[in-house]
Amino acid sequence: MIRTALATTLAVLAACAAAAQDAPDAEARRDHYVTWCASCHGMEGRGDGTMAPILSVLPTDLTQLAADAGGAFPWMRVARQIDGRDPFLAHGGVMPLFGDFFAGDPAAPEAALKLPDGQPMVTTRTIAELLVYLDTIQE
Repeated sequence: MIRTALATTLAVLAACAAAAQDAPDAEARRDHYVTWCASCHGMEGRGDGTMAPILSVLPTDLTQLAADAGGAFPWMRVARQIDGRDPFLAHGGVMPLFGDFFAGDPAAPEAALKLPDGQPMVTTRTIAELLVYLDTIQE
């Protein structure tokens, strides 16, 4: 039991260290956002993307996620909405068109984020990068 816990802890720490060593810069994170999210959520994340006028439910203003959650960016909630574990009605389940990509291709690299409460969160590299970017645009 102790060996299993130690092995798991070491694996998470190794993933954190690997993610930190080759973490993309802010521009690369923004590029992911522009590629996957901006058409609905807008270039600045305010819910005013080019697709917004034709959607039956308006996209969320992503700059207000922390404010709407009492001042702290809701890392786990946002990750669960992106990967489809906590589907948002307007998305029809997972994010449209690329939900399976975000949910985790077995060949996709994983990343571990250290959350503000000190707990690690392991997810796909793309989701981790999107989360870090979204945290930077909070108002």
